[in-house]
Amino acid sequence: MLKQILTYVQQVIRLRSDVDKLQAEIKEVRADVLALAREVRRLKYERQHDREAAAHERENLALRLENTLLRFERRLPPGNPADGV
Repeated sequence: MLKQILTYVQQVIRLRSDVDKLQAEIKEVRADVLALAREVRRLKYERQHDREAAAHERENLALRLENTLLRFERRLPPGNPADGV
């Protein structure tokens, strides 16, 4: 009987040790998940910023093209009304 009780106590001690180790691992995993979530948010923000910068760049290029075309049109001689315009 005493041997059986001793065996149970040893099992409880081993189980407690395992639980402590698992709790420590859970803390590490949670920290890793939080770090990963922060990195994902940062990348999402960076991607959005890059998209907005690219959209502004496209808009600026379109405006520059339009401006160049308008300047070019001003340099053309006036059209002849007899040309069928």
